[in-house]
Amino acid sequence: MIRRVALTGGIATGKSYVRAQFEKRGVPTIDADTLARDAVAVGTPGLAAVIGRFGRDVLAPSGTLDRHKLASIVFMDPEARRDLEAIVHPAVRQATSGWFDALDPARYSVAIADIPLLYEVGRERDFDAVIVTAVDPETQVRRVIERDGASDAEARQRLAAQLPIADKVRRADFVIHTDGTFEQTDEQVRRVLEQLQADAARRY
Repeated sequence: MIRRVALTGGIATGKSYVRAQFEKRGVPTIDADTLARDAVAVGTPGLAAVIGRFGRDVLAPSGTLDRHKLASIVFMDPEARRDLEAIVHPAVRQATSGWFDALDPARYSVAIADIPLLYEVGRERDFDAVIVTAVDPETQVRRVIERDGASDAEARQRLAAQLPIADKVRRADFVIHTDGTFEQTDEQVRRVLEQLQADAARRY
């Protein structure tokens, strides 16, 4: 069987870069954010449920979900965020499981799912191992401001909506720190992959 690995971390901790580095090394990966978008695409039951809960104001003129409008609601309201998660996450969980099942274990010993809210929604038990990407919170704030054009207050609000990165680090099987050079991050990816492959080989 393929070793099922989750990649997670806080906002702006370098998950996308790290996932790309695993892909370059031949590891199949999937992005839960992409699956979440698919779950609320036009014509899906997920989008209908979102409209039923949040109203048509969260739609763009094209009829697609305006993710920025919806984010401005759920980041301000924990109950609204939980309602959205209850709509989206079951579909994401099912799609993730199906993706792992479809992979050829003769070709791959390790596969990785990038799941930003892994710990927040209690999905860590679905995986054989968890990798957390980490930087200090002030670096997260700076990156969010630079990347998204958010204000300092908005960036800190986004961080507050997630489990603190220190808690995720404490619970992880592997931690990749992304506050150094790209070369330093790449070296950590290499070492983690070697360990995952060795663990997979020992299981069989």
